[in-house]
Amino acid sequence: MGIDALIAIGSLVLPSVVDFVKKKFLKKEQDTPEATMSALATTKPDVLPGYVTAITGWLKAQVEFFNRDVIGSPSQWVVDLRAVIRPFGTISAGVVLAVMVIAALAGKNPEPEMMDTIVGVRFSCEAIVSSWFGSRISLGR
Repeated sequence: MGIDALIAIGSLVLPSVVDFVKKKFLKKEQDTPEATMSALATTKPDVLPGYVTAITGWLKAQVEFFNRDVIGSPSQWVVDLRAVIRPFGTISAGVVLAVMVIAALAGKNPEPEMMDTIVGVRFSCEAIVSSWFGSRISLGR
């Protein structure tokens, strides 16, 4: 029971803790395009359109470089499959846990040589389900 609680609580809390640490200790850079535009708008508004055009071209170049290997767009079935993977895995893990609970309540005792496998599956399912819920919790919105 102890390791189950550690896995569930750890997977539930860890995403929020990482998010909090990033927001608290890793400060945003002061030299951002937005900060530069703000400074230009108050000091030299005449050069602001040229700066915006340059930033737009720079962002387009970054996107083109990032997508240099992509030709066209992926098929819709690929997009749909990628969208359903995490929800399907989370629901499946929840179903496996529910079946384990029902089997335990029904008095079903697994064979001793299968206990290590069953415990590993249980830990994995607990981590999957609680990490899904943990990624939905945010401390700073």
